[in-house]
Amino acid sequence: MTTPVKGPASYFPSIEKKYGRPIAEWQELIRASPLTKHMELVGWLKTEYGLGHGHANALVAHTLAEQTSPKDPS
Repeated sequence: MTTPVKGPASYFPSIEKKYGRPIAEWQELIRASPLTKHMELVGWLKTEYGLGHGHANALVAHTLAEQTSPKDPS
């Protein structure tokens, strides 16, 4: 039995379906943006790409968390 996905990643299937882009593409857009603050990035995704607040927030939260988490040394 698989464990259900929790947290921001739980939104990913609906984001891909609704907006037609893979999550990796959204993450690249976020990383390439000159903006760095969470809510600035959320607002930018909402304004520029028409994402809903929850979807934009999930993408930003997950992407920023990946950038700040320590890398596996192995």
